[in-house]
Amino acid sequence: MKSNILKIIVIDDDPVSNYRYTEYFEETKNYSLMDIYASVNDALDSYNKIKPDIIVSEVSLPVVSGIAGIQMFKQRDPNVKVVMMSEDSDSKSIKKAFSSGCDGYVSKPLSAERFFHALDSVRLDGAVITNDIAKKVMSMFQQKSYDIFSKRENQIIEHLSKGATYKTIADRLFITTSAVNFHIQNIYLKLNVNSKSEALLKLQEIQ
Repeated sequence: MKSNILKIIVIDDDPVSNYRYTEYFEETKNYSLMDIYASVNDALDSYNKIKPDIIVSEVSLPVVSGIAGIQMFKQRDPNVKVVMMSEDSDSKSIKKAFSSGCDGYVSKPLSAERFFHALDSVRLDGAVITNDIAKKVMSMFQQKSYDIFSKRENQIIEHLSKGATYKTIADRLFITTSAVNFHIQNIYLKLNVNSKSEALLKLQEIQ
């Protein structure tokens, strides 16, 4: 991602949504919509010419699914960011997308604000997950214990997986919010991540 203006391609076979995406990009200076494709194969055909920084792809697509396309795009460019979007996502699809190497998962419909929030999160944090998807992801590793973490860190992960705030965790574990923050920073350090979104993705990978 060398340029300040990132190149984006969208893959979605819904004409109504695609019309909205085109309108969204008329209002931004940070991103350039290079093209919109109806299939993964169409996007692959033009990939080397465009060399996008971020790909935003619908999960359910004809012939080749968006999830199947993740590794195809990563083979072309390991550094490209791929964000999945879907109106109806089950835990199995979310897990498969993360296992395939996606950098984010967002729910549709996407307003302009939510669309660019997703792009900004990928640009700054390297990952993005909308709240509803995060709840599904976190439910996958509730009640799990990870060997790389201490007993206290595993307790904090369990509470985070239930959506608890730092203060709530502190109250439940009878520690200070500063202590909670300290342990969470240690969790980030062990996972080599810098944000909650990245941590969720990494925890999913090590299951």
